[in-house]
Amino acid sequence: MSGGGRYRHLFTPLRIGSLTVRNRIVFSAHLTNYATQDGRPSEQHAAYYAARAAGGAGLIITEEHSTHPTDWPYEKLIHGFHEEVIAGYRRITEAVHAHDVPILAQINHNGGQASSMYTRLPVWAPSPVPDPLFREVPKAVEAHEIAEIVAGYARVAGHCIEGGFDGIELQCSHSSIVRGFLSPATNLRTDSYGGSLSNRARLLVEIVAAVREAIGPGPVLGVRLCGDELIAGGTTIDDAVEVACMAEATGHVDYINTSIGVATATLYMIEASMQIPPGYAMFIPSAIRQAVSLPVVGVGRFKDPLQADRALAEGQCDLVGVVRGQIADPDFAAKARSGHSEQIRTCLSCNQECVGRMGLNRWLGCIENPRTGRESVPVAVSAPARRRRVLIVGGGPAGLQAATTAAERGHQVTLLERQHRLGGQIPAAASVASRAELLDITRNLVAAVGRLGVDVRTGCEATAETVVALAPDVVVLATGARPVRPWWAGGAGDFPTVIDVRDVLEGASSPSGRVVVVDELGFHQATSVAELLADRGCQVEILTNAMVVGQDLGITLDLETWNVRAHAKGIGQATDLVPMGVGPADGGGVRLQLQHHPTGTDRHRDCDWIVVAGHQQPEDDLWHALTSSATEAPVYRIGDCLAPRRAHAAVVEGYRVAVAL
Repeated sequence: MSGGGRYRHLFTPLRIGSLTVRNRIVFSAHLTNYATQDGRPSEQHAAYYAARAAGGAGLIITEEHSTHPTDWPYEKLIHGFHEEVIAGYRRITEAVHAHDVPILAQINHNGGQASSMYTRLPVWAPSPVPDPLFREVPKAVEAHEIAEIVAGYARVAGHCIEGGFDGIELQCSHSSIVRGFLSPATNLRTDSYGGSLSNRARLLVEIVAAVREAIGPGPVLGVRLCGDELIAGGTTIDDAVEVACMAEATGHVDYINTSIGVATATLYMIEASMQIPPGYAMFIPSAIRQAVSLPVVGVGRFKDPLQADRALAEGQCDLVGVVRGQIADPDFAAKARSGHSEQIRTCLSCNQECVGRMGLNRWLGCIENPRTGRESVPVAVSAPARRRRVLIVGGGPAGLQAATTAAERGHQVTLLERQHRLGGQIPAAASVASRAELLDITRNLVAAVGRLGVDVRTGCEATAETVVALAPDVVVLATGARPVRPWWAGGAGDFPTVIDVRDVLEGASSPSGRVVVVDELGFHQATSVAELLADRGCQVEILTNAMVVGQDLGITLDLETWNVRAHAKGIGQATDLVPMGVGPADGGGVRLQLQHHPTGTDRHRDCDWIVVAGHQQPEDDLWHALTSSATEAPVYRIGDCLAPRRAHAAVVEGYRVAVAL
């Protein structure tokens, strides 16, 4: 056994072609949006990958590098076909090699899963089958264009090796022109590149041969395959196994990586949120591993090293792709190996700042780790000039992050929380079964303040007098936010069955019978409480003024699974409806008066309870009291007490204020 304590397999070395990796943890390819405007790798790329290498990953595979000028599906794509990228490649590979970790470059042409918006050229694909997301009819490539595609892969592979990469991975899986050729759903050709599976795999075989010739016998060459597209008439696991065997038979391939789903049509299964169980895609590497002798990489929302080690022990794969786990904690591998797994900042699989930011064309970050995406920005590592007594009021994500960072930097930290437990609104949000893993953010931070010796006092209501009496050098307020009764809801005394979503999640109210949930936020609040009430036997309908209930769930890839569960639980959904007032309903209950804003017509719903997922108001009474008192200590506000937002803002602000002390 080679280190790693209880992990019998995870920290054993493995030979992959000419490389020997020191453990089985792979930081697999994923988009970052870190490229420059002109398609060059950036300093942030180098710092980002180097942080995971320093944290103990066994192998790093970069995000995709485009192999042809017709391929530009999103703005911040690395244009590997330009020689100018080589200098940036060298910065990346030198930064990673400094930690004695190998790094491969993934190269790809996205084919028809793209847009002509950036290129002003038709997108290329095997057949003129439009992608369901981009909705653009591609040009079916001709023989000379296929030759151009193959040559493009070889050219970019050569650039990568010249830039110091240890090898190449061909992305032939979820978003790739090669996947398009492999799939009977998108390959309708009748020439030698269509029809039978061997014909559909012809492009892959030609690219493998061309890339191997370009890079020579030494560098590693891998192929990433989709095991099941999860679409009608698409690639199945039997197809994938046969293609893996074809790749091995070329004699040029050193390993097989795996994937599930199609980026766009079934993207929610590729980057699965917490709604999908860990290890959900392991049937794919397991089947391929039985058919080939090459090392096989398995992926599928691995959150902790025990899950990964178990997959290896059960023979499902030879290496495990851990992406979001290492986005959240770059030291994932090192902590596991050293016997400190409990200190790993466990990924929530919330998809808010990683996948979600990609969907908004922003650079990749992490709701839990404020340094993710900012690794290239220097932070003072030395102790502050003066050790301060820092008083933090509020034990939600903002306060806990501020306490953790301040304590790490050597300050003496006291945290006051008026509740008898820490976490702010997170425990209530995580009380819904489908959102339970959100509680990991609190668990991670509570464990950290405990290790760092923060003086935590729960059940302690802070006032201006108690703050002054503690004589802190700095005060940080993270007192959160409180619900606001909407203008249309009347007085609480008149209509007590009109309540806030927090009243239900925190156990203050227990609606029954017919319940209307009003979604004014477009995120998990309304859908979560609707599920909870449906599970309790209520007849539930969600109304929203937007075009889609829970519209922001699409960004985090939760919308599809929400709709499946809503249908199964009989939860109704209605859109484009604006609440205008409430009144008594005929026969008892309450009537919600509505306007259908596209048409301006009046509508209504009669029900027993109305639960509102609406905007909150800052809990800033203490701020006003302190700023008008005699306290000499500077006072800062962070998180919801500054402006109610989502958890990532709280964590970022908690970190920033502590670093600045």
